[in-house]
Amino acid sequence: MHFAEFIAGWISGAVGLVVGHPMDTIKVRLQTQLKYRGIIDCMIKIYKHERIPGFFKGMSFPVLSVAVGNAVVFSSYSNALEFISQSQRSDRSSSPSSVEIFVAGCFSGAAQVLVMAPVDLVKVRLQNQSHPHQSVSGGGAGGPQYRGPVHCVASILRQEGVPGLYRGVGALALRDIPCYGLYFLPYELLCRTLTEEGHQPGTATVLVAGGCAGVVTWSCATPMDVVKARLQMEGVQGQRYGGVLACVRESVRAEGGAVLFKGLLANSVRAFPVNAVTFLTYESLLRGMQ
Repeated sequence: MHFAEFIAGWISGAVGLVVGHPMDTIKVRLQTQLKYRGIIDCMIKIYKHERIPGFFKGMSFPVLSVAVGNAVVFSSYSNALEFISQSQRSDRSSSPSSVEIFVAGCFSGAAQVLVMAPVDLVKVRLQNQSHPHQSVSGGGAGGPQYRGPVHCVASILRQEGVPGLYRGVGALALRDIPCYGLYFLPYELLCRTLTEEGHQPGTATVLVAGGCAGVVTWSCATPMDVVKARLQMEGVQGQRYGGVLACVRESVRAEGGAVLFKGLLANSVRAFPVNAVTFLTYESLLRGMQ
């Protein structure tokens, strides 16, 4: 069933991306640009200057690639959990422990970092392009720095080399490895708590457990998500950091400790519906393919 898990993860990742991308764009802008006073102000300014397409900048590239990343996450988690559970216990019918779920989740986070680091970088850079829409500028404004994902990749390779595609990978690893452990843990525990023994989780249970898992994960991930986004924008906005710790130190010194929680509300608002839909799509497809 490992191939089925990969396909179900792929499709559910694409569905979740489409649902959450507008709020993800707002979150990235809040974390990397100082001209927005909050979520509402950011939404108004994006719509005023960039119209609806502004909320979907950077989505075309990750629609397929993020789906692959999600497929890697779910399939690697399933494989790791099966391996850990079987190697630790002789009774294979019993449920995995919380520690086993967490470790398997961390493994899936590490696998996703290897696949998604360049994709995430390109997405963040495209989302930060705030050039006005033609209907607002009348066609007189200068064009964006990147004309699309392929041009963005080519520009980064030309100007920064291959290492440029992996800017912020350390922060991405510090965010994703522990947080994917947290991602699957509340989901599994809530599904067990809300489901009668011997039955499969129902639609409402999967939605609630998936949504709560997303909120818990992003609440913990936001500080390192801020650092990651700022490192990925190094050079583009004229700011240079010496690494993860230097970025944390300089950001806190310039904007206070609250800077590490920029985008927390946007992350939380986005996380519940996106992850509820992602888990429901994944579970439904997996059952349909069994």
